[in-house]
Amino acid sequence: MQIVGVEVGGGSPVFAYTLGHGEDPHQRAWEDGYKIIRPLSATGTIEDLVVTVQVTPHGRLVNPRGPQRTRTMIRGLNLSEAEPVRRQRAAAYAIVVSDRGILATEFSDRTAVPGLWSLPGGGIDEGEGPAHTVQREVYEETGQHAEVKQFIDVQTDHWIGLSPTGVIEDFHAVRLIYAANCHWPTDPIVHDAGGTTADSAWVRPDRWRELPWATGAMSLLNRHAPNQLRLWRWEQQQRLA
Repeated sequence: MQIVGVEVGGGSPVFAYTLGHGEDPHQRAWEDGYKIIRPLSATGTIEDLVVTVQVTPHGRLVNPRGPQRTRTMIRGLNLSEAEPVRRQRAAAYAIVVSDRGILATEFSDRTAVPGLWSLPGGGIDEGEGPAHTVQREVYEETGQHAEVKQFIDVQTDHWIGLSPTGVIEDFHAVRLIYAANCHWPTDPIVHDAGGTTADSAWVRPDRWRELPWATGAMSLLNRHAPNQLRLWRWEQQQRLA
C-alpha cells in the first residue's frame, strides 16, 4: 500500500512511501514533519492501492518512535521461542447509518474478542477496490445494501495473536474507514455463517454508546458517529423539503 501526502487536493506530493509492516500513517507523517488533516482518496485495487492524505507541516520537534508497539494477545506466549508469521492486512470498513441507527457486527468465537462489537467490513480481496469491499462485506455480514459516501479515516493496529485458522501471526491491520448510508434497512442477517461474525444489528442513534464495542471501533465511532448521524438527518430533511 502506497501512502501519499499532499498539502492541497491535487497538489504535488510532499512524501510518498510504501507502508511498512507495523507502521502507522499518522505517526510516520508526524515523524516526517507533517500532521494528517484528513484522508482524500483510496484508489486502485489491493495489488496497487494508493491512499492519499491531506497534510500540513506541524513545525514541532520530532522524537522518532519507529513501528507501532506490538502487543501479545496469546496468554503465556514466549516470543523468544515463537516464530509468528508476519502479515499486513489491508481492509475496508464503514460507519453505516440509516433511519434505524448505526450498523454493528459482533465478533464470533473464531476471534480473540468474541462478544465485542465492531463495524461491518473486512479484508480487501484480489482485484478489488476498498469501496467495493465495503459493499460486499456489509451484505455478507449484515444482509444490507450500503451506499458508500466518503473515505473518512485510516486506522492501524499491530499485535501477535492466533488467526482464525490457528496460526500465530505478527499481524498488522490497516483499516480504511468509509461513511455509508442504507436507504432501505431490513432486519440484519449474517450470510457469511461460520466466519468471524456471529451476529449483526442496527443500534439506535441514542443507544450506540451502550454496546460493548472493540477498542478500535469505539475510537472511530467517538470521532465520526455524531457527525455522520447529523449528516443523515440533514439529508433526510432535504429529501422531504
